[in-house]
Amino acid sequence: MGAFKVIPLVNEGLGNSAYLVDLADGRALAVDASLDLRALRVAAERRGLTVAYAADTHLHADFLTGALQLAASDGATVLAAAAGNREFPHRELADGDEIDLGGLTLRALATPGHTHEHIAFEVLDGRRVLGVFTGGSLLVGSAARTDLVSPERTEELARAQYRSLQRLAMLDDDVAVWPTHGAGSFCSAPPGTERMSTIGTERATNTLLRSENEDAFVKQLLDSLGSFPPYFMRLGEINRRGPALVRGDALPPVTVAEFARLQAAGVVVVDVRPVPDFAAGHVPDSVSIPLRPVFATWLGWLIDIDQPVVIVRNADQDPAEILWQTRNIGYDQITGELDGGMAAWASAGRPTASIPLVSPAALGDTQVLDVRQDSEFLSGHVPGARHIELGAVSSRVTGLPAQPIVVMCGHFERAMGAASLLARAGRTDVAVFRGGPQDWAAATGNSLEKGT
Repeated sequence: MGAFKVIPLVNEGLGNSAYLVDLADGRALAVDASLDLRALRVAAERRGLTVAYAADTHLHADFLTGALQLAASDGATVLAAAAGNREFPHRELADGDEIDLGGLTLRALATPGHTHEHIAFEVLDGRRVLGVFTGGSLLVGSAARTDLVSPERTEELARAQYRSLQRLAMLDDDVAVWPTHGAGSFCSAPPGTERMSTIGTERATNTLLRSENEDAFVKQLLDSLGSFPPYFMRLGEINRRGPALVRGDALPPVTVAEFARLQAAGVVVVDVRPVPDFAAGHVPDSVSIPLRPVFATWLGWLIDIDQPVVIVRNADQDPAEILWQTRNIGYDQITGELDGGMAAWASAGRPTASIPLVSPAALGDTQVLDVRQDSEFLSGHVPGARHIELGAVSSRVTGLPAQPIVVMCGHFERAMGAASLLARAGRTDVAVFRGGPQDWAAATGNSLEKGT
């Protein structure tokens, strides 16, 4: 057969890579494809490929699988671990099972740890292993977290993860490593630009793979675990049962009057416009979650996944992007969007609210609330800043001081999200810092504090 080709399809928002493998005969293998198949479709059509196989390395916690969608649309055979007990048609694989790809062989390799039923997929040409799809086992410079199945099994799975990585490390140096989780993933991947590697590189540079022993590995891995969105605890079971097929990408328009009625009935207004637009004027009590690659992550973190939502967007923002991002995390409660946007709302004489953006000079002695992740805060923050991760702001509003607050993050998107939540809770003395701690330090000449 001709040379096969592995095409990575990176989702910057989720921090993950799916893979389309051109089998050089008009067919393709998709690995860890999400429900949002738009990029995969473009890549397949460009190369004239039909997806014959859709393989999942594990029951994903951070996105819904697109394997069933590929089975329905392309007739793809779904490949997954027998230990996953999935409730939809698929070819069940155990350790060592092989699939003939028509010249190449795909071999399942049991690699529990990230999840209990995790498998990696080796690609073989004859007896030679060309590469391995490692999913959430061996990552570039790291290994995926082990606390997503259940808290009680975290250490057990961390020990399994150690053994899985040791097994993978026995492969030849030139074997390619194609992981699913990468930089930006809450499944525990370090920052960096590299998303693919080799066994030799990881053996030489991956500090987890070079741990002195199993106990040291477990401590290092568990000490690195940070917070993650609550929907992570829900999606694995949906993926086990099989997500529903979806179609269409339009947001139903909602008139101003109906929009106001829905909000009064408890439907949450999510404003996806850029921060300066939201700051200047927005529907009172709406939540700011700007449309960007990480939009869905923060929607799923800040808004209960069963809570109906109506959207406010600008005319130049793509409604399909909003819908596909939300579908990827199993969020299907989008009722519609404000017809005509904020211009229609204002023209109808409806009330608006605003949250000011402030510069370093405006901080003074004002209480700064830093809403970045723990690791970001520890690496450097404005002296005296109070710290609450954005995902925890709603639950800790009552503990904030009764004084003006300036909210800060790395830029200002998360900060405005937090400020909008505080405003929904009744705070009227909230502003957002235009920038981040480094901008404050550069403008004032003062040093940031490190640590707690």
